[in-house]
Amino acid sequence: MPIEYEDVVRTGVAKQVADKIRVAILDGRLKIDERLPTEEELARSFGISRPTVREALKRLAAQNLIRSQRGPTGGTFVKRPDPEGLSSAITGAATLLVGVGAFDIDEIIGARLETEAICCRLACERRSENDLAAMRAEIALQRSASLSDEDFCASDVRFHRALVTAAGNGPLSLMMYTVVEAFMPITNMIVFQVRERNRVATFHQRLADSIEACDPVLATAALSELLAYVRESYAGSLKRRAEREAAQQRG
Repeated sequence: MPIEYEDVVRTGVAKQVADKIRVAILDGRLKIDERLPTEEELARSFGISRPTVREALKRLAAQNLIRSQRGPTGGTFVKRPDPEGLSSAITGAATLLVGVGAFDIDEIIGARLETEAICCRLACERRSENDLAAMRAEIALQRSASLSDEDFCASDVRFHRALVTAAGNGPLSLMMYTVVEAFMPITNMIVFQVRERNRVATFHQRLADSIEACDPVLATAALSELLAYVRESYAGSLKRRAEREAAQQRG
């Protein structure tokens, strides 16, 4: 197995072993569906204990880089890297950074506008009927008065996820994963009480109609107006919060 076994420092051994195997997978030295050596063989090669090997393998499994298979032909195999799994760590870090105020709303909106506009243009060229159906299903759901705020926010994320999928570009989908899965939920948590849900659904309707009509100009215009409304709602929410806090202090 083409992995460097030497020079494993004893501090944080499981992490180091996992990192070595991870690099071997990502740079192609370990191929997709290749069987890894047994725990005993890995322990002997690295000069570590089997429990430490087991911990390293758990780390790799959590990153969706390996899979286990039972039976006579079973074992631990290299798994094709999952873009969502690989980007989940980045998404978690981005969520933390947004939560502590490392990015302001103008930066977030600017990033969304520039990157999602690319998705709109590509979606106008490549969207399938399934892509359009996915977007329209979310719009119909968003029109429901009985839908909870939490479910509306989840539908909002799914709509934009469908838009990104319609672009049909793997690297772009990976880049957009953080935007959709980290930036949008954080923003939604702040604006949901002040935004008009029907207005958001109407923006989504315009986006879907433009993509169906293969009109990137109208699609990017609808996206720009939607994000301007998100920015406006964000400012309104912060203003309401400040007024509420001021009233509490006076009381």
